[in-house]
Amino acid sequence: MEILSDPVKRRQYDSVDDNADVDPPSKKAKGSFYKLWAPVFAAEGRFSKQQPVPKLGNEKSTKEEVDEFYNFFYNFDSWRTFEYLDEDVPDDNENRDQKRYVERKNNAARKKRKNEDIARLRELVDKALGLDPRIRIFKEQERERRNAKKNAREAEEKRLAEEAAKKAEEDAKKKAEEEAVAKASREAGKKAKEAAKQAVKKNRRVLKASVKDNNYFVTGDPSPATIDGVLGDVELIQGKIDPDELAELVSKLSVSKGADAVKAVYVDQAEALVNKGAAKKEDFKALFA
Repeated sequence: MEILSDPVKRRQYDSVDDNADVDPPSKKAKGSFYKLWAPVFAAEGRFSKQQPVPKLGNEKSTKEEVDEFYNFFYNFDSWRTFEYLDEDVPDDNENRDQKRYVERKNNAARKKRKNEDIARLRELVDKALGLDPRIRIFKEQERERRNAKKNAREAEEKRLAEEAAKKAEEDAKKKAEEEAVAKASREAGKKAKEAAKQAVKKNRRVLKASVKDNNYFVTGDPSPATIDGVLGDVELIQGKIDPDELAELVSKLSVSKGADAVKAVYVDQAEALVNKGAAKKEDFKALFA
C-alpha cells in the first residue's frame, strides 16, 4: 500500500513491472503486422513523458503519420527509472562514506540499465521498421515518383534537344536559301548591269548612226567641222541623260523620219537640258546654229 500511495515509489515500481511489458512478436508469429505490434508500442508508450503517444496505425495510414510514429519512438523521452532494482539500499546506521559508496554504485547501475533500455527500445523500433509493410510501399512509391520525375526531365531534355536540332536545321536551310537568293540576285544584278551597259552602248551607236544617216543635218557633203559639231552635241546630250532617258530618246528617234524630224528630236532634248540647268545653250555647237 505504501508503494501505491507514494507517486514516486509507484513510478519506480511501474518502471520495472514485467507484468505490463509486451514482448515483440517472434519471427514465426502469424497475423497482421499491426495487430502483432500495436500492443508492443502501446506498452512502451506508457513510459513516455510526452502524451498522447502516436499509434502504430494501419495500412491506411499516411506516410506523414508513419514518419511521425517512428520519429517519436526513435526520439523517445522516457520517464522510466530503475531505483527499484537497486541491489544495495543505504542503511541509516552506516557511516557517510559507506552511504556515498552505495549511492554511487546504485547510480552507476541505474545509468547502465537506462542506457540498455534505450538501446533495447531502439532495436525494437528498428525491427518493427524493417517489418512494416507500409515502408516498402512508401519506398516503392518514392522510387516511382523519382523515376517519373527523371523520365519527365529526360523527356523534356529530349524535346528541347529535338527543338534545338530542328531550329538549327531550319536556320541552316533558311540561311542557305537566303544565300542562294542573294547569289541569284547578285548574278541577276550583274547580268542586268551588263545588259544595261550593252544597251547604253547600243543606244549610243544608234544616236551616232542617226545623225550620220541623216547627213549630219546638212545638204551636200558635211564638212569635218560640221561632223565634229553635231557629234559633239550628241555626246553632250549622252553625257547629261541617264540610261532610261537615253532609251526614251532612241525610241523617239526610231519613229522620226527625215533629217528635220530627227534634228527636232535632238533640239527638244537639248532644250530640256538647258531648261533644267543641266547644260547651257552655247554649249551646243550645231543644234542651235
